[in-house]
Amino acid sequence: MSKHPSRPLLSPLVPAYKLALWLRERRLGSRAEQIRRLRWPVVSIGNLSTGGAGKTPLAIALANALTQRDFRVDVLSRGYGRKGLAATLVKADGSWEEFGDEPLLIARKACVPVYVAGQRYDAGVLAEADAAAIAVLSVGQKPLVHLLDDGFQHRQLHHDVDILLLDREDWTDRLLPAGNLREPLKVIHRASIVAIPAGDPQLDADLRAWGWQGPVWRLHRRMQVPDMDGPVAAFCGVARPQQFFEGLEAGGLQLALRKAFPDHHGYSVKDFEGLMKAARAAGAEALITTAKDLVRLGGLSSRVEDSLPVMTAGLEVEIDDENQAIEALLARLKLSSSPPAMREKAL
Repeated sequence: MSKHPSRPLLSPLVPAYKLALWLRERRLGSRAEQIRRLRWPVVSIGNLSTGGAGKTPLAIALANALTQRDFRVDVLSRGYGRKGLAATLVKADGSWEEFGDEPLLIARKACVPVYVAGQRYDAGVLAEADAAAIAVLSVGQKPLVHLLDDGFQHRQLHHDVDILLLDREDWTDRLLPAGNLREPLKVIHRASIVAIPAGDPQLDADLRAWGWQGPVWRLHRRMQVPDMDGPVAAFCGVARPQQFFEGLEAGGLQLALRKAFPDHHGYSVKDFEGLMKAARAAGAEALITTAKDLVRLGGLSSRVEDSLPVMTAGLEVEIDDENQAIEALLARLKLSSSPPAMREKAL
């Protein structure tokens, strides 16, 4: 069963969406839409569909891998759903309303600076200013890498490397609004690296037969399912809720209740009280949700009773042959221990 909704009745609107994509491509090609550069390299992590591809756990995995290799790393994000557009540093103890759920989760899990702004170039400028100030206090200046979260379609900022997550559903999906693709499959050629599920070797073969000649990363997605003998009530507000529910069942949990909210849903007291009431009625012994949903619950999670705790099932991504993949990525970036020459601020 597809985990993405299909809307065939909206097929007549697809040509208008294609026209909008074509007009934007014309603006970019004619430089009518400005593309700006940061001083340090930018690695974009993105996908073709509307959410749910595993960009956030991959950003965390890359941030950790680069940090372990003694690079300075930060993450640049729009901060979807946050209040305000000004560039700011995400505080790990802040709220999702202030910073957005995904940036806040990355700040808590990756232990690297995360910056949000309406224009991600502004987030990068602030990040580089902070990095330069810190470098003054240290001996030498380590190379800095910006990770651009959900950046494949954000082309107003120059990308040095584009990592594109792709799965089988994307391969067979349609353009918005009838399907869920933000861009057609042909734009895969704009990527530097394509990352696919490790469990789908046929997708690798299909990509090669289609004409892709670049690197392919194979990703293992592992859900961290807590030990629980009794039934649980599962809820989430993510792009692919069915994937979350199936992952819990594959991990051995018995789901007494499933409740899906819209992606990036902001939970209210009424929502949470309704969840607890429904969970008790279904005989659940705990509530279980995603790490991103726990961020958006905020203080509501403290309202639970001991008899009905809130648990989380986190998601981790591991890259096949990670050392080789990261070394190849660094070679593409041409990083060195000395800072790069100041680049022009626009193409």
